[in-house]
Amino acid sequence: MSTPPGPLGPDQQQQLVAQIGQRLASMAPPGTWRQVRTEYRAVGRHIEAEVVVTGHDGAPRVLQPPPELLQLLGTLRAGMYRPGLGTWLSAVVLVDAVQGVSADFVADREPQWRRTPPPIGFQDELRAFPRADQHVPPWLRERAGQPPPVAEGEVRTPRIHDGLDASGRPVVRRPQLVPAEAERVLAYLDAAPVILASRSNGPDAFAPDRTDAVPMNFRTDGAWAWPGAVAYYLREHGVPPDPDLVAHIRARRFTAPSEVPEPAKDLALAAITGERL
Repeated sequence: MSTPPGPLGPDQQQQLVAQIGQRLASMAPPGTWRQVRTEYRAVGRHIEAEVVVTGHDGAPRVLQPPPELLQLLGTLRAGMYRPGLGTWLSAVVLVDAVQGVSADFVADREPQWRRTPPPIGFQDELRAFPRADQHVPPWLRERAGQPPPVAEGEVRTPRIHDGLDASGRPVVRRPQLVPAEAERVLAYLDAAPVILASRSNGPDAFAPDRTDAVPMNFRTDGAWAWPGAVAYYLREHGVPPDPDLVAHIRARRFTAPSEVPEPAKDLALAAITGERL
């Protein structure tokens, strides 16, 4: 999934569409075709495409798209990315023997996949072509496993674990993080501003013999507020944070804010103390 050095301007986009049209026309035997059409669907590294040549008799013939055509379409898709808005997910380029080349792009509607990509494909899409919350369609958010956007004025708090067993020990039922991602999540959790701190530490729920181990501080990024226990349990016991918080951190590309406005801090404090503002 290659990305050009910068965005393509309107003239560059038209030139690239014309190149794609020329490449499509070259795939049909001279003088025998009426239309050549390609449909290209992509999300993350998942790509689907086909070429259909329609003859003068109206009979369609399906061809395998060559790598050069796929590369041109991928370059066009990446070059049409707009910060915060994303880029198109499906395109139809039509070459008509009489009317020339036309192209249609769809950015927000889910393509009709031949084979539905796995969640990692949709996650890769949002990493490679980030969209602001309001520009992530609900279907794309669901496919990527992202939580619903946080409402304005709302701060969420995570579940530390998923309950207790019969003996009172914490239970965890959530996907494990691979080591590389766990490190990035930890870095995010530790980098957000502290909004409430304590000089003492609390007991370790997963190791009861550690009575003075868990940091008693709270941090926030303005949308979530979490206790120091979240990072501690991930670091010490490999306990993944609340899956919704992990999805939020992924959506922010693992980059925590260095500062949070005071009104957002007040909302975060209210969320962790249960007070109403």
